[in-house]
Amino acid sequence: MKGRGGETSYLAILIVDDEPNIRKTLSIALEAEGHQVVAVSNAGDAVSEAKRRYFDLALIDLRLGTESGMELITRLRATCPWMKLVVITAYASIDSAVEAMRRGAFDYLPKPFTHDQVTLLAQKVAEVRALERKVEDLQEKLSEVAPEADLASSSPGMQRTLAMARQIADSEATILIRGESGTGKTLLARAIHSWSHRAPKPFGTVSCPSLSAELLESELFGHVKGAFTGAVRDYPGRIAACEGGTLFLDEIGDLPLPIQAKLLRVLQEKVFERVGDLETRKADVRIITATNMDLEAAVKERRFREDLFYRLNVVEILVPPLRECREDILPLAERLLAFFSRQNHRHIVGFTEGTREALRNHDWPGNVRELRNAVERAVLLCREERIGAEYLPMNLAQVEPVPNIGDLISLEKIEEMHIRRVLAATKSIEEACKVLDMDSVTLWRRRKKYGI
Repeated sequence: MKGRGGETSYLAILIVDDEPNIRKTLSIALEAEGHQVVAVSNAGDAVSEAKRRYFDLALIDLRLGTESGMELITRLRATCPWMKLVVITAYASIDSAVEAMRRGAFDYLPKPFTHDQVTLLAQKVAEVRALERKVEDLQEKLSEVAPEADLASSSPGMQRTLAMARQIADSEATILIRGESGTGKTLLARAIHSWSHRAPKPFGTVSCPSLSAELLESELFGHVKGAFTGAVRDYPGRIAACEGGTLFLDEIGDLPLPIQAKLLRVLQEKVFERVGDLETRKADVRIITATNMDLEAAVKERRFREDLFYRLNVVEILVPPLRECREDILPLAERLLAFFSRQNHRHIVGFTEGTREALRNHDWPGNVRELRNAVERAVLLCREERIGAEYLPMNLAQVEPVPNIGDLISLEKIEEMHIRRVLAATKSIEEACKVLDMDSVTLWRRRKKYGI
């Protein structure tokens, strides 16, 4: 059987029908096309076969003696979510077709059917499975194109995060991802979408701080022509564009209050209106949000709605900073090194021991993003086979080992190192003062004393 690209596409097919003649007829027709076929007469045998071997397609009779083919659809979906399930029945009705599709059936074929109908159906499934495999191949190659997108980790903290993300990925729960800037919250949100049953549908991202309140409202909910100056045509918005899929709202803490109320309505009632339009529209979209902000503090300060916070925080996932996943620093740095060396046609085989030590000991306030930038810079500057510490940014090359509690080191030195790290990790002097529990004058004096 030829797919659209001209390649031969053979399927592994499971036939489930209690009529021997139907099983025999379908098996002969499909095997003649080159497909591998297993035929069984009942639901129990079908589930057993599905657990034992791989199938691309299952043809399921709705009436299996005293058993229900409709129930079998649910069981097979749970066992083999990739399998395409097609209902075959002599008792076709609109209601049964709708119910089968609701349970996850791929198609519906009334009896009696012709040889050509069966052949065309198998070809259709073959084309879909070929496309799905291409997507899977592209996802596997993603780590070569963007190594930091590889979520593999040896850190217990990150492993717990990934395990929790996988566990809740296929639910409909709203997820709040917390973590410092640069930890990969967007990558994790995309991974959660890919692990869910919504994966075939769109994944969209909106960065809340990047747009004005007016543009952000239009970007999320859409607008109709003439709704405001510059609205020269209808725009459906991201919620509509992600129908059936996932919408990721990055830095949700920066969402303006008026839009927070509208988002709350989407979460509670699954409806919204476009800007300038009175028509209420349905919203079938899963919302995942992320923040590096203290949302609880924002709620207390009335900058963030408390009811929206609880709606968003159904499941909270914490992405640990890179400094708490030190086991991952060197493996990730080496993957980045290999990637940037290929990209820039450089023959660089690794890091010197001094560089490795500097990478291990740095606190990485910018997390994975900072590591990526540091390695890319080093690759561009280095003209040797191994990257020495001199090719690292100044703040990495001169980094001192991280002390442990109880090390033989003065309190003054610990204070200096702590202040340096807090200043690197915070966005302003005011924020650093708050973290250090110091007034600005005291912090200025400490900085002058330590030459920070």
